[in-house]
Amino acid sequence: MSGNGQNMKAAGGKGQKRPKVIALKPKDRMKIPRHLPDEQDPKERITNFCEVSEGFNIEKALEEATRCLECNDPVCMKACPVNVDIPAFIQLLYQGDYEGAIRKIRESNYLPAICGRVCPQENLCENSCIVGKKLEPLAIGKMERFLADYEARNDSFTPPPVAESKGQSVAVVGSGPGGLTVAAELAQMGYDVTIFEALHEAGGVLKYGIPEFRLPKQIVDEEVDRVKALGVKIETNVIIGRTLTIDELLGEMGFGAVYIGTGAGSPRFLNIPGENLSGVYSASELLTRVNLMKAYKFPEFDTPLKLGEKVVVLGGGDVAMDAVRTSKRLGPDQTLLLYRRSREEMPARIEEVHHAEEEGIEFHFLTSPVAIHGDESGWVKAIECEKMELGEPDEQGRRRPIPVEGSNFTIETDTVVVAIGQSPNPIIQQTTPGLETTKWGTITVDKTGATSRPGIFAGGDISRGGATVIQAVADGKQASRSIDAYLTRLRQEGANPGSKVTESHKNRA
Repeated sequence: MSGNGQNMKAAGGKGQKRPKVIALKPKDRMKIPRHLPDEQDPKERITNFCEVSEGFNIEKALEEATRCLECNDPVCMKACPVNVDIPAFIQLLYQGDYEGAIRKIRESNYLPAICGRVCPQENLCENSCIVGKKLEPLAIGKMERFLADYEARNDSFTPPPVAESKGQSVAVVGSGPGGLTVAAELAQMGYDVTIFEALHEAGGVLKYGIPEFRLPKQIVDEEVDRVKALGVKIETNVIIGRTLTIDELLGEMGFGAVYIGTGAGSPRFLNIPGENLSGVYSASELLTRVNLMKAYKFPEFDTPLKLGEKVVVLGGGDVAMDAVRTSKRLGPDQTLLLYRRSREEMPARIEEVHHAEEEGIEFHFLTSPVAIHGDESGWVKAIECEKMELGEPDEQGRRRPIPVEGSNFTIETDTVVVAIGQSPNPIIQQTTPGLETTKWGTITVDKTGATSRPGIFAGGDISRGGATVIQAVADGKQASRSIDAYLTRLRQEGANPGSKVTESHKNRA
């Protein structure tokens, strides 16, 4: 069951009257406390995959909008990677114009229902909110989500206008947040866009990486449908680098430009003894099995997932939080998270850490694994760790963890999930001659998103190695402008690549 029904109800129904908005002076607005959405009780939510947060209702959304001081210098907007006009959409919300407010957001961000849920606003727009300098900042992300949910509940989405066809086609590789964004932007400019997705459903990391209780699949499907409403075509089960190559897209397939947004789905491991034992998973495998293949409904769905009675997750980022909270919902007696630094250094979102603690996840800080031990059958039985202490800060400003001599100890466990980061799959890099990469395997791009090959652009995790959903959206927006400039220049020079998609591609589509 998706929690989306709860969220839509919270957002308000069709035909519901708009509450009267009363103008308040700034000093009175400052007295209004930050609002929090209702959430599932922790004891209940660990038994299901429904969305934890139920979002704002109309009353909470309007009162939160009332807290905005309408700053002359909207630093919150500058802190947003895609420069959403935050004061403008909040003012429209304040006035009760919910449809106008969501349209204002979508001018800059075509995926508001997704970003309203998973964007780390506390580190971006909300961190810069002027109200937050003295009090709690505005709940900008919660208001964005409210508006997107209200729009969906009332079926009021209307596709934005699409420019006259430019007679050129663009291929987008990957249907994650960056790919969906660049496709939506280019389609509105008048380009014929086709997305190629390796998996059997569109959505990329939004579908296979983020748990249902944080981002319901229905929400992703609805946002994908809104991209398709612009005329974008999506072909699934196409592995670029195997089924087709980038050069085939630019050559016989007839595309004028290609955007690569395939993310970073290859897991990293610790290279410690025992990582090849049965019962050791990467976080990406665990989450893909559960999210996309519905392993939590086995045998109703034919993807088994054996966890046992005790699960240990290694890592401290958002993926580690997703993995440990997902594991908790699959029924083990005990679920632990080991992180080699302290809580203060954890890169995971504060909200996700808080939710994990509420759900009974056991945190072991300043703890680093050194080996995984197995039984005579080759299954995990324990993980050996050592205590750490914090030394001098590293290049990122976080204090380096240093092993404490003689501190080794073991934790009995049935399952170990490694969530220490991910790297790009090298298949496209290896099959595209002349495409420059970094020593980490990411694709080299300039500030416009252009690669070393003319007509090929990239963004998101495939070029950054690990970033947020909103950063991938920002890269997609930047690349769309670069692709438009590239194809416009070629048209002006008399060349017109991508002006004709081959018959074979028409048949595929």
